[in-house]
Amino acid sequence: EGQTREHALLAYTLGVKQLIIGVNKMDSTKPPYCEKRFREIEKEVGTYIKKIGFNPKAVAFVPISGWCGDNMLETSENTKWFNGWNVERKEGNASGKTLFDALDAILPPTRPTEKPLRLPLQDV
Repeated sequence: EGQTREHALLAYTLGVKQLIIGVNKMDSTKPPYCEKRFREIEKEVGTYIKKIGFNPKAVAFVPISGWCGDNMLETSENTKWFNGWNVERKEGNASGKTLFDALDAILPPTRPTEKPLRLPLQDV
């Protein structure tokens, strides 16, 4: 099936509420930094994560190249076609252009500090 699908399903199963999709290796597409290929991946992955329970409108899709550093911390000249990502969520919308922006837009989870402590155990 694929590692991306497995990771998305596992994240949802574990209760992850917020997701960022970094479409890596954009420098290796034919031609390099191909918008068409990014949009294909965005559509395919968006359809899959919707099937398992995530809202694709609340997920940031960012074209990146980890090797070259494109769209990691700063916007890249190689992806001039990318206007940025937008996420819609009930706590408030967010937008940005880089992976760092997307990470910075993640909302911290609420902690039920007034409730008793719970610990997962394995092998007693």
